[in-house]
Amino acid sequence: MPVLARAVRDVESRAQRGALNHDQRMRFQVIGLMVREERNRVKADTAMSEAVRAEQLKRLDGVATILAKTATRDPSLFTLLGEDVVLSDEARALRREMLAAAGLGQSPTEAVADETFSDAPAPIEKRVVPQSVISRQLSNPFLAPDFSSAAPREPQYGRLSTWELLGPLFTSFEKASDGAPSCMKLPDPNGLMTPSGRELMKHQAQLVEAAADGHRTFLLADEPGLGKTAQALLAAHAADAYPLLVVAPNVVKANWAHEVELWTPGRKATVIHGDGHTLDAFADIVIINYEVLDRHVDWLGEMGFRGMVVDEAHFIKNKSSQRSQQVLQLADRVRARIGRPLLMALTGTPLINDIEDFRTIWQFLGWIDDKKPRAELMGALEQTGLTPLDHGFYSAARQCVIDRGIVRRRKVDVAADIPARRIADLPVDLDDEIGRSIQQAERDLVARMLRRYASAAEARSSGPSEGIDAELVRRVATWEREDTAGSKDEENVFTMMRRIGQAKAGLAADYTAQLARSVGKVVFFAKHIDVMDTAEAAFKQRGIGYTSIRGDQSKTAREQAIDRFWNDPDVKVIVCSVTAAGVGINLQVASDVVLAELSWTDAEQTQAIDRVHRIGQDKPVTAWRIIAAQTIDGRIAELIDSKAGLAARALDGSDEEIGSSVDVQLEALVTLLTDALVERAA
Repeated sequence: MPVLARAVRDVESRAQRGALNHDQRMRFQVIGLMVREERNRVKADTAMSEAVRAEQLKRLDGVATILAKTATRDPSLFTLLGEDVVLSDEARALRREMLAAAGLGQSPTEAVADETFSDAPAPIEKRVVPQSVISRQLSNPFLAPDFSSAAPREPQYGRLSTWELLGPLFTSFEKASDGAPSCMKLPDPNGLMTPSGRELMKHQAQLVEAAADGHRTFLLADEPGLGKTAQALLAAHAADAYPLLVVAPNVVKANWAHEVELWTPGRKATVIHGDGHTLDAFADIVIINYEVLDRHVDWLGEMGFRGMVVDEAHFIKNKSSQRSQQVLQLADRVRARIGRPLLMALTGTPLINDIEDFRTIWQFLGWIDDKKPRAELMGALEQTGLTPLDHGFYSAARQCVIDRGIVRRRKVDVAADIPARRIADLPVDLDDEIGRSIQQAERDLVARMLRRYASAAEARSSGPSEGIDAELVRRVATWEREDTAGSKDEENVFTMMRRIGQAKAGLAADYTAQLARSVGKVVFFAKHIDVMDTAEAAFKQRGIGYTSIRGDQSKTAREQAIDRFWNDPDVKVIVCSVTAAGVGINLQVASDVVLAELSWTDAEQTQAIDRVHRIGQDKPVTAWRIIAAQTIDGRIAELIDSKAGLAARALDGSDEEIGSSVDVQLEALVTLLTDALVERAA
């Protein structure tokens, strides 16, 4: 009830200030449906006393009254509460968040329902066309199809035309496997340097070379940590597949924009948030997350994309889901305009439940349709001279599919290309209300320091000086840290980082869940108990087995948790406190670590990673560091890395390193103020 009460008051206050936007209309809908569900639950609860039941119903009536008053301002809101209303993916996600905030989980039936998204069309009111898209359409109103690379014509089928082939094709991956990864033959690369001057690993360069040679469809199923994002971006560069559409989970879409800057800096990327108000429709690469795809599917199909990448493609395994249908629709429209577009499905987990999880991915790539193989694959099957009754058919059919573009490499197979230990930063967007409040708090902090710097500069006897006074910057940062260290009214760096950690918790848990499904065991590190609690709730909701190590555990409980992680195949994640589990334990049964919150020193971070990267580890180790984009989080990560690098490179006996959280706070404030002064002077 407290969660519903806060949410409905928020919607009411927004409605009093003007028309509700899409997010608030969705919140109104979810609150109304949850009130209805809770009312039915309370009435059916025979264990509840009449007095308690009456009190609960009275409180629910209060929430319903506020909803009704809000709807009188906009009667169209009533349509969102119809008995036959279909909840969007985004609304389901909000409902899960509210349940989690109330300390409630989903029933198994509800969890399955949320996995099996409705195939009903998205409500018309959700479809949008950003102004930037309209501008692009007006600049080029006659976008003509491009058939310079003609798609293969559907053949006149011969002896296999009457056979049901999709079942045997799926079965071929079970019957005919020789134990080796399924991987097409890839060409030797001509070089390992990229246009940006960065060096590729050999296995990455092989795929890029295949795209340069004219191959246009790939199921890229490399294990996590082998650089699938870089390969996709460079394949698009090699194939000149621009504009390029990237569909990705929300947790990694900021990382895609970051990777574009690293690997193809000459190309501009734009990320679609919400209704797309900040979209640059003239960009080379458009990045969108599954959750908002339904709002934009109409205009995306008219953009003339020459390539399309679907990241974490196992998200579309359920063909009847709304997002799967939208991805397939977009792929068909891309093919209709471009004869042979670049189509790439990226996933470290091509199979989740059974072999037919391949179906939607293959259809997205254009290898099959609803009933049969399409032209290229059917032609290859015909050339084998075999039918499903022949002994050698399954092995030959499997190879025919692999040759269409399945690429699968494991860390252990390309270990010579990979550092024994690496830290990969994964930027995430905090584009919800909490994220916006954190960004505003950071702006307020910078403005406060700028005023203080200007006042101090004016007060000096010598008067203001030319340029930036580095000594005064450090003094102002010191004053700011000392004045706000114990303040309850103003944000300081420590409290801001605490809030950022809380805001990242769900996104970090989402990414950990994806890793757990693809690589197996994963170690999740956090600094604060509430972040650990949020992560554990997310794993429980997704049916992922987990255990944890906390500071308040007994020695016996800790040993039991470690033993379960090592020996129970159903326990995929161990949730660890950095302070309680950062030293003295061995977790090298895993090779992937997720750092949900930044450590204050490189030493603390290294200690956590070394729980996995230690003697007995036979795989390369990857630590995934979750960074909140466009916040102080990124600056502190850079600061810690630069100080650690300085210590490692020192040749004069100096081992300078940030030694405490106080030092980090001070250095972060110095960096913030210096950047603001530089920007103001520009």
